[in-house]
Amino acid sequence: MKPTLLLLSPLPADLNERLAAHFNCHQRSQLDEQGTSALAPVVRGIIATGESVLTREEIARWPALEIIAVLGVGYDGIDLGAARDHGVRVTHTPGVSSEDIADFAMALLLCATRQLLPADRFVRQGRWTAGRYPLTRRVSGGRLGIVGLGRIGRAVAARAEAFGMSIAYTGRTPKTDVPYRWYDDLQALASDVDFLVVCAKGGPETDGLVNAAVLNALGPSGVLVNIARGSLIDEHALVSALRDGRLLAAGLDVFRNEPNIPAALLELPNVVLTPHMASTTEATVRAMADLLFDNLAAHFAGQPALTPVG
Repeated sequence: MKPTLLLLSPLPADLNERLAAHFNCHQRSQLDEQGTSALAPVVRGIIATGESVLTREEIARWPALEIIAVLGVGYDGIDLGAARDHGVRVTHTPGVSSEDIADFAMALLLCATRQLLPADRFVRQGRWTAGRYPLTRRVSGGRLGIVGLGRIGRAVAARAEAFGMSIAYTGRTPKTDVPYRWYDDLQALASDVDFLVVCAKGGPETDGLVNAAVLNALGPSGVLVNIARGSLIDEHALVSALRDGRLLAAGLDVFRNEPNIPAALLELPNVVLTPHMASTTEATVRAMADLLFDNLAAHFAGQPALTPVG
């Protein structure tokens, strides 16, 4: 018999078809309590995304569960301790999205700093005929700080080098294979750079990492970009800094309570907001789907997963 899978979120059509050909698939959103109870003893795999939340209680609800396969890089919504306690393997799809996410980080940085969206509105509203658009800040040759120099952080740094930027970073430990300056304190890093790009992992350890003190250190000519997790940013402090002119601008692809964005952020003209789309190019989604499927296939063939978490 085909192994039974539970799908927590909508997936690309091609991936749905591929999974259905090899597995007995059920959409979580289509199950009522009775259907869930009937299915619980036979679900051997769960397909999640980077936004999925699987608590200890939810994991325990599926006694036959063997694997949680995440379509995405992040897995901070999954209780890894509970998964280990229940003997459940967790996999994700790292690496294949790094280049697209780094591209998008630079796009947000340029868009926010050079004020592309307000300039677009300026033209569309016919105001150009009355005078030139105000001066904006230069990006090339600036000082870039990166929070988290993993795969994505390194890809951002490579692009920043092409812009002639000086690069510094913070993380748990310094890297011995890069020429960039390491800071052991995020506030100190923020005070020494013009632009701060957040690439670190989400989770309890980094919750609210970019707080009011960090934003104040970045300063009134500073720009913040977040393509990591919304939980890393104190959104109330960010709104206040942007509104009061203590921060020049921000570009945000992720939010604390997606897809619900604070109304105060929506009202600000100096922030670029995008719907968690940094990794969603056709090429990346296809590669992520292939890797997720290969992880599942390896597991149910009794082989090690290609990209296990941890």
